[in-house]
Amino acid sequence: MSWTHDTVFPFSAPMTSGQSTTHDVYVGGEGPPILILQELPGIGPETLALSAKLNASGFRVYLPHLFGTYGKVEMAKNMARLFCVRREFNIFARGRQSPIAGWMRALTREIKQRENSAGVGVIGMCLTGSFALTLMAEDAVLGGVASQPALPILGGRHLHMSAEDIGAASAGMAAKGPGLAMRYSEDKLAPKKQMRALEQAFGNLLETIEYPGKDHSLLTLDFHEPAYQRVDAYFKARFGMA
Repeated sequence: MSWTHDTVFPFSAPMTSGQSTTHDVYVGGEGPPILILQELPGIGPETLALSAKLNASGFRVYLPHLFGTYGKVEMAKNMARLFCVRREFNIFARGRQSPIAGWMRALTREIKQRENSAGVGVIGMCLTGSFALTLMAEDAVLGGVASQPALPILGGRHLHMSAEDIGAASAGMAAKGPGLAMRYSEDKLAPKKQMRALEQAFGNLLETIEYPGKDHSLLTLDFHEPAYQRVDAYFKARFGMA
């Protein structure tokens, strides 16, 4: 399934480091807005297919291009970029988020204003997975889905967020409804230890689901229909569409 965007705009905002960064944001579809944060392989055909499915289900998709070649899967090249350039992402950071988190927060506010909407839904995947949960601290964000959250790499039970991040996100979840986190049960890239750590951090404010299997990317390269349907239902309920 292909995806046709109707708008692309450059968005600039400060990161948590204080430095500013700019990324193009692709937009397509009609309906309540959902922000998709790309995963490590990049914005390939499978991510564009996810965008098209959400459009067909009645959502408008915002898709920022953070790294890699738009339209292609480039796992090795993107991993090399993230290992060598840590200005925006620090994939090993424990107890704190990567600097790009500040830019993401500003983007959710921009989307809400552009759409004049009740709020924004966020999907994070792999290295962006946990950002979808911490973004629930933002007034602009109505719900967040962490699909196969994988950071920090080699982090064990450590999370890619601080105690302050967890507290602010927990307050948002308590006010708006639980976040959602999911993974394949035998996924080595999004390890069980991190899911247990998320459960311990958020308690009953976070719904977690583990689908049988050894694959990784639930919503894209290793597409799992029940996982997609759960995400679709989650956002329809959050936006009052169900």
